Amino acid sequence: MKNNKINYIAIVIVFVLSSCYYDKKDQIYPQVTNTACDTTNVTYAAVVAPIIASNCSNCHASSNANRSGAGIVLDNYTSMKPYVTNNMLLNSILQNGTVVPMPLNMPKIDACSIKKIAAWISKGAINN
Repeated sequence: MKNNKINYIAIVIVFVLSSCYYDKKDQIYPQVTNTACDTTNVTYAAVVAPIIASNCSNCHASSNANRSGAGIVLDNYTSMKPYVTNNMLLNSILQNGTVVPMPLNMPKIDACSIKKIAAWISKGAINN
């Protein structure tokens, strides 16, 4: 009986000690690299237009805006400017509840793209 108790304690000790394992923190919890979002040189032609084209053109290009985009055309600066001026563009991509969230029935566009558009707007939304 005493041997069984000693054997049992020995097994428990071996089990407990073998289950202790010291991993390196960075291997268990890898740090997510926070890539910087450069908003310093945002221009309409090089940055904003491609973001709008890749996220909004399915519905808001000139060719299909009347059919699927409520008549809102965003594929050129002149057509988009009124929606920038009245804050509808930014509020819709922020999906903040003040206007219809865009893209419609889709998740927000990525945060960096939103920051770039916001930076362009805050710098005057110039056609550059």
